[in-house]
Amino acid sequence: MAKQTTSTARAAALLIALAGAGLAGQGAAQAGEPIWDGNTVQMHREKLADGVFAFYADNARTLNAQGGAAATSGGLIVGSKGAVLVDTMLNQRLNRQVQDLGRKLGGKPLIYAVNTSAHGDHSYGNMFLPASTRVVQHANTRTYVDQHLGDDKAFMIKNFGTGRGIEQIKARTGDILVAPMATVTLDLGGKAVDIIDFGFAQTGGDLWVWEPQSKVLWAGNPVIASKPALPWLLDGHLVATLETLKRVYAFLPADARIVPGHGVPMVREDLKWHIDYLSAVKDKVQAAIDQGLTLEQTVAQTAMPEFGGYALFGWVHPGLNVPAAYRDLGKK
Repeated sequence: MAKQTTSTARAAALLIALAGAGLAGQGAAQAGEPIWDGNTVQMHREKLADGVFAFYADNARTLNAQGGAAATSGGLIVGSKGAVLVDTMLNQRLNRQVQDLGRKLGGKPLIYAVNTSAHGDHSYGNMFLPASTRVVQHANTRTYVDQHLGDDKAFMIKNFGTGRGIEQIKARTGDILVAPMATVTLDLGGKAVDIIDFGFAQTGGDLWVWEPQSKVLWAGNPVIASKPALPWLLDGHLVATLETLKRVYAFLPADARIVPGHGVPMVREDLKWHIDYLSAVKDKVQAAIDQGLTLEQTVAQTAMPEFGGYALFGWVHPGLNVPAAYRDLGKK
């Protein structure tokens, strides 16, 4: 299991991304402003099946269609005993919104909450959960939060802004830990929910939440959103990420739905866009390495406009993914 990005490396990578998002222009966004504002996002709910709901920003559908960056998505699964919240959001305001939505959707106690990763917009809301709620995390996520929360908060404040409720965040880590490549099943009463580590996807602690009755999978950040959004190889590891996404695709039935980390629900076939993109990056970068090209020459030769349309394409493809692939494949 590859370890998670250090807070410094992650901050450097995402700083470029956030600046790029501002420069790309989304509505009133200006360079240097947050990619989305935790003080203004309004969460929307969508019923996917009985007792199964997706939560996402009310502008996510429009932003996804335009190739823009939406706020964090999550969800709720409700059984006869209680409910599980998928991702706890960036701050108290957003966490309160999803908890309020949950109380309106069956009124069952929130007995579990899952963090799909250690990223603050997926886990900072842990501290606002009821004391009785048991937090489910990857074992590597708890280690990361224990060691890097201070640095991570400083980064998030710098890039999501002061006064967004980040300053008050304190660590609340996992009560139930998922080991590498393991599955933990949660009994909600009439619904058994699987929390799965399929392998390295974006961090060393990615979790996927599978509700088999409704055939709904929460993906977290390994799947940012549907086409034209692209995977972010924040920690590198192109080969491992590609194999994990192929593993997820093979696991899912044809009629499964996926709730991505920053978008509206998508279907299984939408995952092929991400797999095809990483496969093409792998082939083209390997060909460049075989030709003896430098990284700069490889980036120039691997433009891949056929995968354009994402607001962050100009950063995430040449500035992050191609260099990550060059380093990963160059190790062989």
